[in-house]
Amino acid sequence: MTLPIADWLTRRPSQAAINRSQVARARDLLARIDEVFDQRLVGQDRLRTTLVRTLMAGGHVLLESVPGLAKTTAAHTLADAVAGKFARIQCTPDLMPNDIVGTQVFDHTTNTFSTQLGPVHANLVLLDEINRSSAKTQSAMLEAMQEHQTSIGGVEHPLPDPFMVMATQNPIEEEGTYVLPEAQMDRFLVKEVLTYPTTEEEVEILERITSGRMTAPLTAEPIGLDDVRELRALTDRVHVDTEIKRYVVDLVSTTRGGGPRPVADLRRLVRVGASPRGAIAFVQLAQAGALAAGRDYVTPDDVKDTRYAVLRHRLVRSFEALADDVPAEQLVDAVFDAVPVP
Repeated sequence: MTLPIADWLTRRPSQAAINRSQVARARDLLARIDEVFDQRLVGQDRLRTTLVRTLMAGGHVLLESVPGLAKTTAAHTLADAVAGKFARIQCTPDLMPNDIVGTQVFDHTTNTFSTQLGPVHANLVLLDEINRSSAKTQSAMLEAMQEHQTSIGGVEHPLPDPFMVMATQNPIEEEGTYVLPEAQMDRFLVKEVLTYPTTEEEVEILERITSGRMTAPLTAEPIGLDDVRELRALTDRVHVDTEIKRYVVDLVSTTRGGGPRPVADLRRLVRVGASPRGAIAFVQLAQAGALAAGRDYVTPDDVKDTRYAVLRHRLVRSFEALADDVPAEQLVDAVFDAVPVP
């Protein structure tokens, strides 16, 4: 039962393994990205790691937190770190799909239509408060994320390469919001939940603001878009052993109530488990994590390190779990505790 899915986990045909010089090259590029983040972002190490590894894996990220926890700053910093075109879209209930993807404008002087591309045609797009936009607008954005192109007036326009969406949502305000359906949530490679900074980090934020360091010109040298494409190509070539693939498939199967050692009462708490996209996300992020650690192969710890980000938005909790306030992270831990590590 596991073999067809395990074989499907490889995104591209088998390629030659990367060598030590290529691993060192990747580490050098990632170090330059870190230097930019060090200058602009205080704390939020998990957010930084998630953004960079999602970029390496070629996916999109959903960020959830209360306002003011540097989501916009982190997204803008990532764009600066890779010298990419950045666009921020503030979602509101009256935002229309054309406001995102673009539209055709009629020129009365020439009696012709010209195409104006929307802000989604950027390398890194921050979709702020995605749950405030209507379902129709959410659908248009998620289609662009999946297809990497937009259609305006019957003409297809490819999105830039690389292309990455960072969507945010506020968990404490529900009035005037449109909750993302589970099927659309699954389109995001990861979901990261941000927490408040420590006291020391918050003091450092104030120090940087009052001294002007927060807005000072970058002294670190960013990498280029060609470097990002190189990182993605190297990430794809990180070796994933068949046993690791079986481990990933067993984890995903366990979220559905199966697996080698089914978790007691999980079916009562989880209405729908992770789809094969969850298994693919585990492999892609594990490859990125291994490369960032200076390895050309994936270990079980690379998979475990991404467990919450990959599964927290893919486990559809039952009414009973929601009523008892059972966090998704607790269910994820139960799954990982049950599956034997290769």
